[in-house]
Amino acid sequence: MNSVSADGATPAYFHCRDVHAYYGESYVLQGIECMVRETEIVALLGRNGAGKTSLLRTIARASHPAVKRGEIWLADHPLHKLQAHQAARLGVQLVPEDRRIIGGLTVEENLIVAQVAARPGWSIERIFEHFPRLAERRRQQATTMSGGEQQMLAVGRALARDLKLLLLDEPYEGLAPQAVREIEAILLEVKRLGITTIIVEQNAVAALELADRCIILETGCVAFSGTAHEVLTDAELRRNYLAL
Repeated sequence: MNSVSADGATPAYFHCRDVHAYYGESYVLQGIECMVRETEIVALLGRNGAGKTSLLRTIARASHPAVKRGEIWLADHPLHKLQAHQAARLGVQLVPEDRRIIGGLTVEENLIVAQVAARPGWSIERIFEHFPRLAERRRQQATTMSGGEQQMLAVGRALARDLKLLLLDEPYEGLAPQAVREIEAILLEVKRLGITTIIVEQNAVAALELADRCIILETGCVAFSGTAHEVLTDAELRRNYLAL
C-alpha cells in the first residue's frame, strides 16, 4: 500500500488508518491516523491514559487491545491481518516497559534465545561490538544488571532479530541521567543504520530532543502530528497536551 506522509510528498513507511481498539468495553484507540517515514524517530507522547502503550501493542499485534476496525501497514505488509509472531517475523519488535529480560539466563543466553524461531538480525558478536557494556557482562545473569544495562540488553535483543520497526515503551524509566544518554546514543546509531523507531516516553523533553517528529495522543485520538521542533518551541501546545 503506497501512502503519503504528513508532508504530502514523502511516501510513508508505516501507516495507521482509522484504527479503533478496545480493552473489553473500554474504547482506547478512537480512529487513529498516523504516518512514519523510513528511518525516522517519532516520539509518541500524551498524558497518562491517552492510549500510547495501547497503540504500540496494537502495532505489534498483541492480543490486547482488540482491534475492531482500521488498517496498519508496514511498507506493503498489512499488519492488521497478522498475528504477533507474524508481525515480529516482518521486523516489528516491541521493547515493553518491563523489558522482559529472562531471569536465570546470562546476557549472552538472552540474546541467543531471541534468535530462536525468528529471522536473525545482528550476530551476537556484532551486538557486543555496539554494546561493549554487554560484552563485559556476557556471562552475568542478566537480571542482576543495572536498569540501564538491562535496557541496553532489551534493545540488543530486538536487534538480534530482523528489525524494521522498533517500538520502545518508556525506555528511560528509572534510569540515571548517564544511562539515559547512553540509550539515546544507541537509538541514534539505530537510526543511522536505517531502522525506524517509535518511542513512548514520559520524559517528553528527552524524547523530543531525540526525535525527528512527534505524534501526541489525547483520549485515544491524534491531537497533534508534526515536527519535534514544533512541540519544543510551542509552549501552549506543550501546556495543553503534555502539561509541560
